Amino acid sequence: MRAIHAEPPGVRRDPRWGDLDHLRRTSPMSDAVLDEVRGRHIRSGDHWLIDFASCNYLGFDWDSEIIDEIEPAVRRWGTHPSWSRLLGSPRLYPEIEERLAALLGAPDTLLLPTATLIHASVIPVLADAGHVFVEARAHKTVYDGCVSARGQGARLRRFRADRPEELDTLLRAVPSDGPRLVCLDGVDSMSGNTPDLPLLARICREQGAMLYVDDTHGFGVIGERTAAEPCPYGSRGNSVVRHMGETYDGIVLVGGFSKAYSSLLAFLALPTRLKDHLKTAAGPYLYSGPSPTASLATALAGLRVNDRRGDAIRADLYRKTVRVLRHIRALGLNTPSVREFPIVEVPLADSADLDAVARFLWERGIYVTLAAYPLVPRDRVGFRVQVTALNSDEDIDRLNDTLSRLAEQRVLGLRR
Repeated sequence: MRAIHAEPPGVRRDPRWGDLDHLRRTSPMSDAVLDEVRGRHIRSGDHWLIDFASCNYLGFDWDSEIIDEIEPAVRRWGTHPSWSRLLGSPRLYPEIEERLAALLGAPDTLLLPTATLIHASVIPVLADAGHVFVEARAHKTVYDGCVSARGQGARLRRFRADRPEELDTLLRAVPSDGPRLVCLDGVDSMSGNTPDLPLLARICREQGAMLYVDDTHGFGVIGERTAAEPCPYGSRGNSVVRHMGETYDGIVLVGGFSKAYSSLLAFLALPTRLKDHLKTAAGPYLYSGPSPTASLATALAGLRVNDRRGDAIRADLYRKTVRVLRHIRALGLNTPSVREFPIVEVPLADSADLDAVARFLWERGIYVTLAAYPLVPRDRVGFRVQVTALNSDEDIDRLNDTLSRLAEQRVLGLRR
């Protein structure tokens, strides 16, 4: 009789993922099937929840002006241009790239389907057989791209953004005659915090290294600082480089339209010579199918809406986010989120309570992003609240009341 394997032959479960797999199997908040969406109210089965897990920060996913742009573009270009970009690109691509470069104040931009594909394909090209330095809390897709570079001959080291002298020492310790690439997040995807980008950029420039910044969460929300800015997010939503008053000298910026702009599309901001190199060196430009026509249409329409209404939307988003953060601080709760970005991290007092807390939130009709180990360290296990422009003040009231009830149960971490 043939042996019956619990797992496919050769597959070994990594024990690090045990907590996350348990959550997937037991919690309604994990791997949920959603049956209906009405803005930020969602239905799973017969249970309605307020959505605080969406990263569609600006509410463009339900903007009627943007939605109306889809059908004309699809009727002109079909549902999907099936060529790789090296073979041919619909006119929508250069139109978006030109508008995007102007918005970012970047020398040029290159569009590819997702930031994950960009990290996996571009980081190894930029690193070549040189040295890669990845920030310790960088998004896993950035880290995976760095591991891929290591597999192709680069040497990989980690550093802490809050210890800039560490990066300076690491860069000085390696030969300067080969590529040196420093990779980090612009806005942290769990806390919404930002690094000291000007200081890190200065270190990289002094050492002749290239700085690679993933700002998929910051793009569309934070932007250049001006005297007339409507809120501390700045103006125009043109990403962390401009928000920090930096230039693109020695910096490659990666961003995505899939968060604030609600479109399946991503980009690099980079010099034209590097853009031309990546057209033949980066796999997704050569081989991958492009984004659907609807994504291209909504990205282009979103850029126009951002020009006219974006700052007002961001000011309202900031106001709602501050309401949540002030309530959390008034309750004496711990949160690593020191900036008022619309990502609020809420750690638990005991990581073992995550399943029970998730069920309580679900029963109260609050839908959040669960943060289980190893996605976060054990002392930061909890959940992430994302506020969007479509969340109403009544939604915020319900969230704050639920946080108060959890605080009464002493399951949330307290500020020290």
